[in-house]
Amino acid sequence: MPAVTVTDVSTLPRVPAPGPTDLDRGVRSVTTAPKGYEGEGFPVRRAFQGVDLRDLDPFLHMDQLGEVEYAPGEPKGTSWHPHRGFETVTYIIDGTFEHGDSHGGGGTITNGDTQWMTAGSGLLHIERPPEALVRSGGLFHGLQLWVNLPKKDKWLPPKYQDLRAAESGLVASPDGGALLRVIAGDVAGISGPGATHTPMAMVHATVSPGGELRLPWPREFNALVYVMSGSGTVGADRRPIRTGQLAVFGPGDAITMGGNVSQESRHPAFDVVVLGGLPIREPVAWAGPFVMNTKAEVHEAFEDYQRGRLGVVPSDYVPHGSLPGSFS
Repeated sequence: MPAVTVTDVSTLPRVPAPGPTDLDRGVRSVTTAPKGYEGEGFPVRRAFQGVDLRDLDPFLHMDQLGEVEYAPGEPKGTSWHPHRGFETVTYIIDGTFEHGDSHGGGGTITNGDTQWMTAGSGLLHIERPPEALVRSGGLFHGLQLWVNLPKKDKWLPPKYQDLRAAESGLVASPDGGALLRVIAGDVAGISGPGATHTPMAMVHATVSPGGELRLPWPREFNALVYVMSGSGTVGADRRPIRTGQLAVFGPGDAITMGGNVSQESRHPAFDVVVLGGLPIREPVAWAGPFVMNTKAEVHEAFEDYQRGRLGVVPSDYVPHGSLPGSFS
């Protein structure tokens, strides 16, 4: 799990300890993500399945992509598909992903990069491994998060933010036992590069075996911790949690988590993504790739898609398998 690493964590700024009157958030639930397949058949864990949308707000959906070791010819992506009314945040930890859209946008993200796409008024989109990775196979691991947009922003023009790994804000726990990569929002005065329409924070934290992280967290935000790999505890009462599980926290001022002393050999640390945001508290009408405020708006989105109003596949798009010598 390369993402962003630091040779000497002691050189980083430290997370301030929560104050003596700050309240530790209790753990309201721990759920286990079911496994499934997405796109052309790549494996995912449905991180938020079974959790009430009111507890997730402003977040909607999150898939852990992989972790999978592909053989040559096996890497998979998605076909062209539409989006409207929300944002997708794709964070690649291992491997490489290409993305493109019907407006001519696109790019490549790899180890620790993030692609933040504001679908807004709508577009067609594709995500796939590059041809070189299809040929060679290799490790692939990442996350895709869906962030809702408030009603006033659902009709914004589509926009990309390609956030490079080196742009992530870096901060350490007070004892140096945890490294935090701030992708969006502000943690301990360290800001991430992602610009958000709804106040929120997204952090990838690596907690060393036996280490503990007590993280100050805005009281007005909700608080979610999803375990990408390893095992540990959440909450001041040290509730057990492991790979593929999500903790939803109640109100308070600080989030506590710790890594077990003993970890799996292939995952030597406790890796989590910490999420929180200001709830939008608006009606959600959601069907497939469209997230609006009313059913009528969702029906309109389907009609616009069917009539080509969200764009068309670019004429210069080359499918994988059509290049000389490529896998079919």
